[in-house]
Amino acid sequence: MSALITISLLAILVLYLGLFKAKNALLPVSLAGLVAALVFAVMEWGTNAQPIFNGMMLFDNFAVAFSGITIISTILILLLSKDYFERISENVAEYYAVMLFSLAGIIVMLSYHNLSMLFIGVEIMSVSLYILAGIKKRDFASNEAALKYFLMGAFSTGFLLFGIALIYGASGSFDLARIRDYVVSAPSEVSPIFYAGILLLTIGLSFKVGAAPFHFWTPDVYEGAPALITAFMSTVVKTAGFAAFLRLFAFCFTPLQDFWIPILVALAALSLLVGNVTAVYQQHFKRMLAYSSISHVGYMLFALISLTGTSHNAIFIYAAAYSIASIIAFAVLILLQRQVGNDSFDSFNGIAKKNPFLAFTLTIAMLSLAGIPLTAGFIGKFMMFSKALSGLHTWLVVFGVINAIIGIFYYLRVVIAMYFKDAERNELVVPAYFKVVLAVSAAATVVLGIYPEFIARLI
Repeated sequence: MSALITISLLAILVLYLGLFKAKNALLPVSLAGLVAALVFAVMEWGTNAQPIFNGMMLFDNFAVAFSGITIISTILILLLSKDYFERISENVAEYYAVMLFSLAGIIVMLSYHNLSMLFIGVEIMSVSLYILAGIKKRDFASNEAALKYFLMGAFSTGFLLFGIALIYGASGSFDLARIRDYVVSAPSEVSPIFYAGILLLTIGLSFKVGAAPFHFWTPDVYEGAPALITAFMSTVVKTAGFAAFLRLFAFCFTPLQDFWIPILVALAALSLLVGNVTAVYQQHFKRMLAYSSISHVGYMLFALISLTGTSHNAIFIYAAAYSIASIIAFAVLILLQRQVGNDSFDSFNGIAKKNPFLAFTLTIAMLSLAGIPLTAGFIGKFMMFSKALSGLHTWLVVFGVINAIIGIFYYLRVVIAMYFKDAERNELVVPAYFKVVLAVSAAATVVLGIYPEFIARLI
Protein backbone atom coordinates (compact mmCIF):
# COMPACT_ATOMS: atom_id res chain seq x y z
CA MET A 1 0.00 0.00 0.00
CA SER A 2 2.92 2.31 0.72
CA ALA A 3 4.02 1.87 -2.91
CA LEU A 4 0.69 3.22 -4.19
CA ILE A 5 0.87 6.24 -1.87
CA THR A 6 4.48 6.91 -2.88
CA ILE A 7 3.72 6.80 -6.62
CA SER A 8 0.66 9.04 -6.24
CA LEU A 9 2.58 11.66 -4.23
CA LEU A 10 5.48 11.38 -6.69
CA ALA A 11 3.19 12.24 -9.61
CA ILE A 12 1.99 15.35 -7.79
CA LEU A 13 5.56 16.33 -6.89
CA VAL A 14 6.61 16.01 -10.53
CA LEU A 15 3.81 18.39 -11.55
CA TYR A 16 5.09 20.95 -9.05
CA LEU A 17 8.62 20.54 -10.39
CA GLY A 18 7.24 21.39 -13.82
CA LEU A 19 5.45 24.40 -12.39
CA PHE A 20 8.73 25.75 -11.00
CA LYS A 21 10.60 24.98 -14.26
CA ALA A 22 12.89 22.39 -12.64
CA LYS A 23 13.31 20.33 -15.81
CA ASN A 24 16.62 18.81 -14.86
CA ALA A 25 15.13 17.36 -11.67
CA LEU A 26 12.22 15.56 -13.33
CA LEU A 27 13.98 12.35 -14.35
CA PRO A 28 16.16 11.83 -11.23
CA VAL A 29 13.25 12.59 -8.88
CA SER A 30 10.96 10.24 -10.80
CA LEU A 31 13.53 7.44 -10.74
CA ALA A 32 14.29 7.96 -7.04
CA GLY A 33 10.59 7.92 -6.21
CA LEU A 34 10.02 4.72 -8.17
CA VAL A 35 12.96 3.04 -6.45
CA ALA A 36 11.46 4.06 -3.10
CA ALA A 37 8.08 2.67 -4.16
CA LEU A 38 9.76 -0.60 -5.16
CA VAL A 39 11.46 -0.83 -1.77
CA PHE A 40 8.18 -0.18 0.04
CA ALA A 41 6.47 -2.86 -2.07
CA VAL A 42 9.17 -5.43 -1.33
CA MET A 43 8.94 -4.65 2.39
CA GLU A 44 5.32 -5.83 2.33
CA TRP A 45 6.33 -9.25 1.01
CA GLY A 46 5.19 -12.12 3.23
CA THR A 47 3.40 -9.90 5.75
CA ASN A 48 0.12 -11.85 5.40
CA ALA A 49 -1.63 -8.69 4.31
CA GLN A 50 -5.25 -8.23 5.26
CA PRO A 51 -7.82 -6.41 3.12
CA ILE A 52 -7.73 -2.64 3.65
CA PHE A 53 -10.19 0.19 2.96
CA ASN A 54 -13.10 -1.91 4.24
CA GLY A 55 -11.90 -4.90 2.23
CA MET A 56 -11.61 -3.04 -1.07
CA MET A 57 -7.86 -3.64 -1.59
CA LEU A 58 -5.44 -6.43 -0.70
CA PHE A 59 -1.69 -5.90 -1.03
CA ASP A 60 -0.68 -9.55 -0.81
CA ASN A 61 2.33 -11.37 -2.32
CA PHE A 62 0.50 -11.51 -5.66
CA ALA A 63 0.16 -7.72 -5.74
CA VAL A 64 3.74 -7.23 -4.51
CA ALA A 65 5.23 -9.50 -7.20
CA PHE A 66 3.36 -7.94 -10.12
CA SER A 67 3.91 -4.44 -8.72
CA GLY A 68 7.61 -5.22 -8.76
CA ILE A 69 7.51 -6.08 -12.48
CA THR A 70 5.55 -2.96 -13.38
CA ILE A 71 7.70 -0.60 -11.30
CA ILE A 72 11.00 -2.06 -12.58
CA SER A 73 9.71 -1.90 -16.18
CA THR A 74 8.69 1.73 -15.66
CA ILE A 75 12.15 2.56 -14.26
CA LEU A 76 13.82 1.05 -17.33
CA ILE A 77 11.45 2.88 -19.68
CA LEU A 78 12.00 6.21 -17.92
CA LEU A 79 15.76 5.73 -18.24
CA LEU A 80 15.17 5.85 -21.99
CA SER A 81 13.23 9.12 -21.66
CA LYS A 82 16.25 11.39 -21.19
CA ASP A 83 16.00 13.98 -23.99
CA TYR A 84 13.07 12.03 -25.48
CA PHE A 85 10.20 14.16 -24.23
CA GLU A 86 12.18 17.36 -24.80
CA ARG A 87 12.15 16.55 -28.53
CA ILE A 88 8.35 16.54 -28.45
CA SER A 89 7.50 19.47 -26.20
CA GLU A 90 9.00 22.11 -23.91
CA ASN A 91 6.58 21.15 -21.14
CA VAL A 92 7.83 17.73 -20.15
CA ALA A 93 6.64 17.49 -16.54
CA GLU A 94 3.18 16.44 -17.72
CA TYR A 95 4.63 13.43 -19.52
CA TYR A 96 6.25 12.08 -16.38
CA ALA A 97 3.27 12.93 -14.19
CA VAL A 98 0.65 11.31 -16.41
CA MET A 99 2.78 8.18 -16.77
CA LEU A 100 3.11 7.99 -12.98
CA PHE A 101 -0.62 8.49 -12.52
CA SER A 102 -1.17 5.63 -14.97
CA LEU A 103 1.19 3.49 -12.88
CA ALA A 104 -0.81 4.38 -9.75
CA GLY A 105 -3.95 3.09 -11.47
CA ILE A 106 -2.06 -0.06 -12.39
CA ILE A 107 -1.10 -0.67 -8.74
CA VAL A 108 -4.79 -0.40 -7.85
CA MET A 109 -5.58 -2.96 -10.57
CA LEU A 110 -3.01 -5.34 -9.10
CA SER A 111 -4.31 -5.11 -5.54
CA TYR A 112 -8.08 -4.79 -5.89
CA HIS A 113 -10.34 -6.95 -3.71
CA ASN A 114 -13.54 -5.28 -4.83
CA LEU A 115 -14.88 -4.91 -8.36
CA SER A 116 -15.41 -1.18 -7.87
CA MET A 117 -11.67 -0.80 -7.24
CA LEU A 118 -10.97 -2.81 -10.39
CA PHE A 119 -13.01 -0.29 -12.34
CA ILE A 120 -11.30 2.67 -10.66
CA GLY A 121 -7.86 1.24 -11.35
CA VAL A 122 -8.69 0.50 -14.99
CA GLU A 123 -10.03 4.01 -15.53
CA ILE A 124 -7.10 5.79 -13.87
CA MET A 125 -4.77 3.79 -16.09
CA SER A 126 -6.85 4.15 -19.25
CA VAL A 127 -7.55 7.90 -19.06
CA SER A 128 -3.84 8.53 -18.52
CA LEU A 129 -3.01 6.39 -21.55
CA TYR A 130 -5.54 8.21 -23.75
CA ILE A 131 -3.61 11.40 -22.97
CA LEU A 132 -0.19 9.83 -23.47
CA ALA A 133 -1.15 8.26 -26.80
CA GLY A 134 -2.13 11.63 -28.24
CA ILE A 135 0.39 13.78 -26.42
CA LYS A 136 2.16 14.77 -29.67
CA LYS A 137 -0.53 17.33 -30.45
CA ARG A 138 0.86 18.32 -33.87
CA ASP A 139 1.27 14.72 -35.04
CA PHE A 140 -1.75 13.44 -36.98
CA ALA A 141 -0.86 9.79 -36.31
CA SER A 142 -0.69 10.46 -32.56
CA ASN A 143 -4.04 12.22 -32.63
CA GLU A 144 -5.58 9.32 -34.54
CA ALA A 145 -4.11 6.83 -32.06
CA ALA A 146 -5.55 8.72 -29.10
CA LEU A 147 -9.00 8.97 -30.70
CA LYS A 148 -9.12 5.27 -31.59
CA TYR A 149 -7.84 4.26 -28.18
CA PHE A 150 -10.37 6.50 -26.44
CA LEU A 151 -13.32 5.24 -28.47
CA MET A 152 -12.42 1.58 -28.15
CA GLY A 153 -11.43 2.00 -24.51
CA ALA A 154 -14.73 3.67 -23.64
CA PHE A 155 -16.57 0.93 -25.52
CA SER A 156 -14.75 -1.80 -23.57
CA THR A 157 -15.37 0.01 -20.28
CA GLY A 158 -19.07 -0.25 -21.01
CA PHE A 159 -18.77 -4.03 -21.24
CA LEU A 160 -16.73 -4.09 -18.04
CA LEU A 161 -19.22 -1.98 -16.10
CA PHE A 162 -22.23 -3.90 -17.37
CA GLY A 163 -20.52 -7.15 -16.39
CA ILE A 164 -19.78 -5.82 -12.90
CA ALA A 165 -23.41 -4.70 -12.56
CA LEU A 166 -24.70 -8.15 -13.50
CA ILE A 167 -22.25 -9.85 -11.10
CA TYR A 168 -23.49 -7.55 -8.35
CA GLY A 169 -27.10 -8.17 -9.26
CA ALA A 170 -26.67 -11.93 -8.94
CA SER A 171 -24.32 -12.13 -5.93
CA GLY A 172 -25.35 -9.00 -4.06
CA SER A 173 -21.80 -7.74 -3.57
CA PHE A 174 -18.78 -6.21 -5.26
CA ASP A 175 -16.43 -7.89 -2.78
CA LEU A 176 -14.42 -10.75 -4.28
CA ALA A 177 -14.70 -12.91 -1.15
CA ARG A 178 -18.50 -12.65 -1.11
CA ILE A 179 -18.71 -13.30 -4.84
CA ARG A 180 -16.57 -16.42 -4.36
CA ASP A 181 -18.81 -17.57 -1.48
CA TYR A 182 -21.84 -17.11 -3.73
CA VAL A 183 -20.27 -19.30 -6.43
CA VAL A 184 -18.85 -21.96 -4.09
CA SER A 185 -22.02 -22.35 -2.02
CA ALA A 186 -24.07 -23.69 -4.91
CA PRO A 187 -22.30 -23.76 -8.30
CA SER A 188 -25.22 -25.54 -9.94
CA GLU A 189 -27.66 -22.84 -8.83
CA VAL A 190 -25.74 -19.78 -10.07
CA SER A 191 -28.05 -17.28 -11.76
CA PRO A 192 -27.93 -16.93 -15.56
CA ILE A 193 -27.34 -13.23 -14.93
CA PHE A 194 -24.06 -14.16 -13.24
CA TYR A 195 -22.93 -16.10 -16.32
CA ALA A 196 -23.77 -13.09 -18.49
CA GLY A 197 -21.69 -10.95 -16.14
CA ILE A 198 -18.68 -13.28 -16.52
CA LEU A 199 -19.00 -13.10 -20.31
CA LEU A 200 -19.13 -9.29 -20.33
CA LEU A 201 -16.22 -9.05 -17.90
CA THR A 202 -14.22 -11.35 -20.16
CA ILE A 203 -14.95 -9.13 -23.15
CA GLY A 204 -14.03 -5.97 -21.25
CA LEU A 205 -10.75 -7.35 -19.94
CA SER A 206 -9.92 -8.85 -23.35
CA PHE A 207 -10.14 -5.35 -24.83
CA LYS A 208 -7.69 -4.08 -22.21
CA VAL A 209 -5.07 -6.79 -22.85
CA GLY A 210 -5.55 -6.75 -26.64
CA ALA A 211 -6.82 -10.29 -27.19
CA ALA A 212 -8.31 -11.07 -30.61
CA PRO A 213 -10.96 -10.37 -31.81
CA PHE A 214 -10.90 -7.35 -29.48
CA HIS A 215 -7.49 -6.24 -30.75
CA PHE A 216 -8.48 -3.79 -33.49
CA TRP A 217 -7.16 -0.77 -31.61
CA THR A 218 -3.74 -2.29 -30.92
CA PRO A 219 -1.79 -1.89 -34.22
CA ASP A 220 -2.89 1.68 -34.96
CA VAL A 221 -2.48 2.88 -31.37
CA TYR A 222 0.93 1.24 -31.00
CA GLU A 223 2.05 2.75 -34.30
CA GLY A 224 0.68 6.26 -33.75
CA ALA A 225 1.67 6.76 -30.11
CA PRO A 226 5.22 7.91 -29.27
CA ALA A 227 7.54 4.90 -29.13
CA LEU A 228 8.29 5.35 -25.42
CA ILE A 229 4.57 5.38 -24.61
CA THR A 230 4.06 2.32 -26.78
CA ALA A 231 6.79 0.56 -24.78
CA PHE A 232 4.92 1.41 -21.58
CA MET A 233 1.62 0.15 -23.00
CA SER A 234 3.15 -3.03 -24.37
CA THR A 235 4.84 -4.04 -21.13
CA VAL A 236 3.49 -2.44 -17.95
CA VAL A 237 -0.12 -2.13 -19.07
CA LYS A 238 -0.33 -5.64 -20.51
CA THR A 239 1.18 -7.14 -17.35
CA ALA A 240 -1.35 -5.31 -15.20
CA GLY A 241 -4.26 -6.39 -17.39
CA PHE A 242 -3.36 -10.05 -17.12
CA ALA A 243 -2.76 -9.83 -13.38
CA ALA A 244 -6.23 -8.32 -12.94
CA PHE A 245 -7.68 -11.01 -15.22
CA LEU A 246 -5.97 -13.74 -13.20
CA ARG A 247 -6.94 -12.43 -9.75
CA LEU A 248 -10.61 -12.29 -10.65
CA PHE A 249 -10.93 -15.63 -12.38
CA ALA A 250 -8.67 -17.59 -10.03
CA PHE A 251 -10.27 -16.21 -6.88
CA CYS A 252 -13.94 -16.11 -7.84
CA PHE A 253 -14.82 -18.13 -10.92
CA THR A 254 -12.87 -21.40 -10.61
CA PRO A 255 -15.96 -23.57 -9.91
CA LEU A 256 -17.52 -22.33 -13.17
CA GLN A 257 -14.59 -23.30 -15.43
CA ASP A 258 -16.78 -25.36 -17.71
CA PHE A 259 -18.49 -22.14 -18.77
CA TRP A 260 -15.59 -19.77 -19.37
CA ILE A 261 -12.73 -22.07 -20.40
CA PRO A 262 -14.13 -22.65 -23.94
CA ILE A 263 -14.40 -18.88 -24.33
CA LEU A 264 -10.77 -18.34 -23.32
CA VAL A 265 -9.63 -21.23 -25.54
CA ALA A 266 -11.26 -19.51 -28.52
CA LEU A 267 -9.67 -16.17 -27.56
CA ALA A 268 -6.24 -17.78 -27.18
CA ALA A 269 -6.37 -19.63 -30.51
CA LEU A 270 -7.62 -16.57 -32.37
CA SER A 271 -5.01 -14.31 -30.75
CA LEU A 272 -2.22 -16.68 -31.76
CA LEU A 273 -3.46 -16.97 -35.33
CA VAL A 274 -4.21 -13.29 -35.93
CA GLY A 275 -1.10 -12.01 -34.14
CA ASN A 276 1.47 -14.31 -35.74
CA VAL A 277 0.11 -14.50 -39.28
CA THR A 278 -0.45 -10.76 -39.55
CA ALA A 279 2.98 -9.96 -38.06
CA VAL A 280 4.63 -11.89 -40.91
CA TYR A 281 3.35 -9.39 -43.49
CA GLN A 282 4.43 -6.22 -41.68
CA GLN A 283 7.13 -4.05 -43.19
CA HIS A 284 7.78 -1.89 -40.14
CA PHE A 285 9.31 -3.03 -36.87
CA LYS A 286 6.93 -1.14 -34.58
CA ARG A 287 3.82 -2.51 -36.26
CA MET A 288 5.31 -6.01 -36.17
CA LEU A 289 5.77 -5.64 -32.41
CA ALA A 290 2.13 -4.58 -32.15
CA TYR A 291 0.84 -7.71 -33.86
CA SER A 292 3.30 -9.96 -32.05
CA SER A 293 2.01 -8.57 -28.75
CA ILE A 294 -1.40 -9.96 -29.69
CA SER A 295 0.14 -13.40 -30.13
CA HIS A 296 1.76 -13.18 -26.69
CA VAL A 297 -1.68 -12.54 -25.22
CA GLY A 298 -2.68 -15.90 -26.65
CA TYR A 299 0.21 -17.65 -24.92
CA MET A 300 -0.52 -16.01 -21.57
CA LEU A 301 -4.13 -17.13 -21.78
CA PHE A 302 -2.85 -20.72 -21.55
CA ALA A 303 -2.26 -20.25 -17.81
CA LEU A 304 -5.85 -19.07 -17.31
CA ILE A 305 -7.27 -21.89 -19.39
CA SER A 306 -5.50 -24.48 -17.21
CA LEU A 307 -6.02 -22.67 -13.93
CA THR A 308 -4.14 -24.17 -10.96
CA GLY A 309 -2.08 -22.90 -8.05
CA THR A 310 0.96 -22.47 -10.32
CA SER A 311 -0.83 -20.27 -12.88
CA HIS A 312 0.26 -17.17 -10.95
CA ASN A 313 3.92 -18.07 -11.33
CA ALA A 314 3.51 -18.98 -15.01
CA ILE A 315 2.01 -15.61 -15.93
CA PHE A 316 4.48 -13.80 -13.66
CA ILE A 317 7.48 -15.37 -15.41
CA TYR A 318 6.03 -14.88 -18.90
CA ALA A 319 5.16 -11.25 -18.19
CA ALA A 320 8.66 -10.58 -16.83
CA ALA A 321 10.34 -12.21 -19.84
CA TYR A 322 8.10 -10.44 -22.35
CA SER A 323 8.51 -7.05 -20.66
CA ILE A 324 12.31 -7.20 -20.53
CA ALA A 325 12.67 -8.28 -24.16
CA SER A 326 10.15 -5.69 -25.35
CA ILE A 327 11.98 -2.88 -23.57
CA ILE A 328 15.16 -3.82 -25.47
CA ALA A 329 13.23 -3.85 -28.75
CA PHE A 330 11.66 -0.45 -28.14
CA ALA A 331 14.98 1.04 -27.02
CA VAL A 332 16.53 0.07 -30.36
CA LEU A 333 13.42 1.32 -32.15
CA ILE A 334 13.77 4.74 -30.52
CA LEU A 335 17.42 4.97 -31.58
CA LEU A 336 16.59 4.03 -35.17
CA GLN A 337 13.73 6.49 -35.43
CA ARG A 338 15.95 9.22 -34.02
CA GLN A 339 19.07 8.58 -36.13
CA VAL A 340 17.78 6.81 -39.26
CA GLY A 341 14.34 8.37 -39.50
CA ASN A 342 12.21 5.25 -39.91
CA ASP A 343 11.66 1.76 -38.51
CA SER A 344 11.32 -0.31 -41.67
CA PHE A 345 13.12 -3.64 -41.65
CA ASP A 346 15.63 -2.24 -44.16
CA SER A 347 16.78 0.24 -41.52
CA PHE A 348 18.19 -2.70 -39.53
CA ASN A 349 20.52 -3.72 -42.37
CA GLY A 350 24.16 -3.87 -41.32
CA ILE A 351 23.69 -2.76 -37.71
CA ALA A 352 26.01 -5.55 -36.50
CA LYS A 353 28.94 -4.05 -38.41
CA LYS A 354 28.34 -0.54 -37.18
CA ASN A 355 27.35 -1.27 -33.58
CA PRO A 356 27.89 -4.89 -32.46
CA PHE A 357 26.62 -4.20 -28.92
CA LEU A 358 23.29 -2.90 -30.20
CA ALA A 359 22.86 -5.84 -32.57
CA PHE A 360 23.79 -8.35 -29.85
CA THR A 361 21.27 -7.06 -27.32
CA LEU A 362 18.48 -6.85 -29.91
CA THR A 363 19.30 -10.40 -31.00
CA ILE A 364 18.86 -11.60 -27.42
CA ALA A 365 15.51 -9.81 -27.27
CA MET A 366 14.30 -11.30 -30.55
CA LEU A 367 15.38 -14.80 -29.51
CA SER A 368 13.58 -14.40 -26.20
CA LEU A 369 10.37 -13.19 -27.84
CA ALA A 370 10.62 -16.13 -30.24
CA GLY A 371 11.04 -18.55 -27.34
CA ILE A 372 14.53 -19.86 -28.17
CA PRO A 373 16.27 -21.86 -25.37
CA LEU A 374 18.63 -20.16 -22.90
CA THR A 375 16.42 -17.07 -22.85
CA ALA A 376 13.69 -16.05 -20.43
CA GLY A 377 11.14 -16.20 -23.26
CA PHE A 378 11.78 -19.92 -23.70
CA ILE A 379 11.08 -20.56 -20.00
CA GLY A 380 7.88 -18.52 -20.26
CA LYS A 381 6.60 -20.43 -23.30
CA PHE A 382 7.65 -23.76 -21.78
CA MET A 383 5.62 -23.03 -18.67
CA MET A 384 2.60 -21.97 -20.71
CA PHE A 385 2.70 -25.13 -22.82
CA SER A 386 3.16 -27.22 -19.66
CA LYS A 387 0.09 -25.58 -18.14
CA ALA A 388 -2.00 -26.32 -21.22
CA LEU A 389 -0.82 -29.95 -21.29
CA SER A 390 -1.65 -30.38 -17.62
CA GLY A 391 -5.17 -29.22 -18.46
CA LEU A 392 -5.36 -31.78 -21.29
CA HIS A 393 -5.53 -29.09 -23.98
CA THR A 394 -3.18 -31.00 -26.28
CA TRP A 395 -4.55 -29.58 -29.52
CA LEU A 396 -4.06 -26.05 -28.19
CA VAL A 397 -0.41 -26.81 -27.42
CA VAL A 398 0.10 -28.17 -30.96
CA PHE A 399 -1.52 -25.05 -32.35
CA GLY A 400 0.68 -22.90 -30.10
CA VAL A 401 3.86 -24.66 -31.25
CA ILE A 402 2.93 -24.12 -34.91
CA ASN A 403 2.36 -20.44 -34.23
CA ALA A 404 5.62 -20.22 -32.29
CA ILE A 405 7.42 -21.49 -35.40
CA ILE A 406 5.71 -18.77 -37.44
CA GLY A 407 6.89 -16.26 -34.83
CA ILE A 408 10.49 -17.39 -35.23
CA PHE A 409 10.31 -16.33 -38.90
CA TYR A 410 9.50 -12.67 -38.33
CA TYR A 411 11.69 -12.29 -35.24
CA LEU A 412 14.72 -13.75 -37.01
CA ARG A 413 14.00 -11.47 -39.96
CA VAL A 414 15.41 -8.65 -37.83
CA VAL A 415 18.47 -10.68 -36.84
CA ILE A 416 19.20 -11.62 -40.45
CA ALA A 417 18.96 -7.98 -41.51
CA MET A 418 21.44 -6.91 -38.83
CA TYR A 419 24.05 -9.58 -39.48
CA PHE A 420 23.72 -10.67 -43.10
CA LYS A 421 22.69 -7.57 -45.03
CA ASP A 422 24.76 -4.54 -45.91
CA ALA A 423 23.73 -0.94 -45.94
CA GLU A 424 25.39 2.43 -46.32
CA ARG A 425 24.90 4.12 -43.01
CA ASN A 426 26.67 6.22 -40.45
CA GLU A 427 27.53 4.59 -37.15
CA LEU A 428 24.63 4.31 -34.72
CA VAL A 429 25.42 6.23 -31.54
CA VAL A 430 24.11 4.62 -28.35
CA PRO A 431 23.91 7.02 -25.38
CA ALA A 432 25.22 5.80 -22.02
CA TYR A 433 21.77 5.53 -20.43
CA PHE A 434 20.58 3.39 -23.35
CA LYS A 435 23.58 1.13 -22.86
CA VAL A 436 22.63 0.66 -19.21
CA VAL A 437 19.06 -0.32 -20.05
CA LEU A 438 20.13 -2.62 -22.89
CA ALA A 439 22.87 -4.31 -20.86
CA VAL A 440 20.72 -4.84 -17.76
CA SER A 441 17.76 -6.11 -19.77
CA ALA A 442 19.86 -8.46 -21.92
CA ALA A 443 21.63 -9.84 -18.86
CA ALA A 444 18.30 -10.40 -17.08
CA THR A 445 16.94 -12.19 -20.15
CA VAL A 446 19.87 -14.62 -20.24
CA VAL A 447 20.05 -15.14 -16.45
CA LEU A 448 16.33 -15.89 -16.18
CA GLY A 449 16.64 -18.22 -19.15
CA ILE A 450 19.40 -20.22 -17.48
CA TYR A 451 18.34 -19.87 -13.82
CA PRO A 452 14.56 -19.33 -13.79
CA GLU A 453 14.48 -20.46 -10.14
CA PHE A 454 15.26 -16.85 -9.20
CA ILE A 455 11.62 -15.93 -9.73
CA ALA A 456 9.97 -19.28 -10.47
CA ARG A 457 8.33 -19.73 -7.06
CA LEU A 458 7.81 -16.21 -5.83
CA ILE A 459 4.00 -16.34 -5.74
